[in-house]
Amino acid sequence: MSRTVLQVRNVTKRFGGLVAVNDVSFDVTEHSVMGLIGPNGSGKSTMINMISGSFAPTAGSIRLEGHELAGKPAHKVARLGVGRTFQLVRLLPELSVLDNVIAGAAFGHRRRWGAEARAHALTLIDRLGLTAVMGMPVSALTYIDTKRVELARALAGDPEVLLLDEWLAGLNPTELGTGIALIRSLRDEGRTIILVEHVMDAIRSLCDRCVVMSSGTRIAEGTPAEVLSDPEVIRAYLGDDDA
Repeated sequence: MSRTVLQVRNVTKRFGGLVAVNDVSFDVTEHSVMGLIGPNGSGKSTMINMISGSFAPTAGSIRLEGHELAGKPAHKVARLGVGRTFQLVRLLPELSVLDNVIAGAAFGHRRRWGAEARAHALTLIDRLGLTAVMGMPVSALTYIDTKRVELARALAGDPEVLLLDEWLAGLNPTELGTGIALIRSLRDEGRTIILVEHVMDAIRSLCDRCVVMSSGTRIAEGTPAEVLSDPEVIRAYLGDDDA
């Protein structure tokens, strides 16, 4: 049986009177892809922000390999082994592609410095098809290449768990196929990934299991086939709370 790497237990997040996430629990096993899906406004990104340390939960526990993450700042969570990308790409625009990826190697879960960090960054740049642009400032890149750089930077820290927050959003059909294949290759090499995504082809082809959220609560969990055929999940996507 696969080992549990990340445990989310009874996590709640309130913003004033708004309950964005309400008493949500789930486990993520190693070497698997967990899909976190649901309509807009369901609390998915808030959950990702709590796992990564951007937000502190109002209540509940988030444990990675036995280490409590809840309430720790993002840089300490990264050190403990959580890497992430963002819905809106966040890079260091004045730096080159190479220097952005080296920064991920220096400040992630496994710290690398100097020649070791550079060599590791170059390997990832080659793996993600960025060699031709590695000396360019990231402000000069195409959209898909900025996404590749952000992914390379997240991978450079060798995270125990990789959080991909709508990484495929905004890609054209050709780029989407490339992106799905890239994430599949990460899964096949044994990465543990939490994937927040609206692209159902990606959910079906990449995820081992899915947690479905709606209005801040967990409404279903299971394989993609199981949850996407669940009447409550279908209502959440097609009913009034899809707005």
